[in-house]
Amino acid sequence: MKDILPAGLIVSCQALKEEPLYGGDTIPKMAEAARQGGAVGIRANTVRDVNAIAKRLGGKLPIIGLIKRNYADSPVYITPTFKEVRALIRSACDVIALDATLRPRPNGVTLEELVEYLRAHTDKAIMADIATYEEAANAEKLGFDYVSTTMRSYTEETKDIHIPDFDFCKRLVEDIKQSTVIAEGGVSSFMDLKRVLDVGVERVIIGGAITRPQNITSHFVQVFLENPVFMGKERK
Repeated sequence: MKDILPAGLIVSCQALKEEPLYGGDTIPKMAEAARQGGAVGIRANTVRDVNAIAKRLGGKLPIIGLIKRNYADSPVYITPTFKEVRALIRSACDVIALDATLRPRPNGVTLEELVEYLRAHTDKAIMADIATYEEAANAEKLGFDYVSTTMRSYTEETKDIHIPDFDFCKRLVEDIKQSTVIAEGGVSSFMDLKRVLDVGVERVIIGGAITRPQNITSHFVQVFLENPVFMGKERK
């Protein structure tokens, strides 16, 4: 197994088309800011952003690449087919992340086929974004270098589970030995991070709490709205 991601904080630097930070050189600058802050790696969506970040950082940090694309015949959208896999192989990323849930994939392709293709065509490390223990065990069996809790609470089976799921992370650390466990999803406070580290996870990916200012702002605004002094007042 490859392990090119050091223990520490990995920052997810992403912006979708409908978000205000999308486009331009915002995401590469955000990645540089994360590096200056002490991040040990970057997670990024699209070949364009992966390559722009790689150019900006000059190889100073490993980059996890993924491509989000929706297909009508499947709920899987993180690097779902051979098309996205091939694009990431040609990109400057160091690790390729893909949905490793057990849900049906677009075009009838299987996870096993994608892993086999990746191992035959690149020496990049591969990361499994999973939601359940069964999926984590399957990813380890298939030879993924990393198993990340990215999809926990985002699938139909796990949608009612609160994240970060500390007990789930602890179980993965105890049972998954061939792949390196990464915690991702729902870490929005220093206390969340401390509790994740306390169960033995050494690599944590944080996105929204660092790199989505509209979400961060809304969380602070919610405190105002719930305060008795401001309840019922019109916002100007």
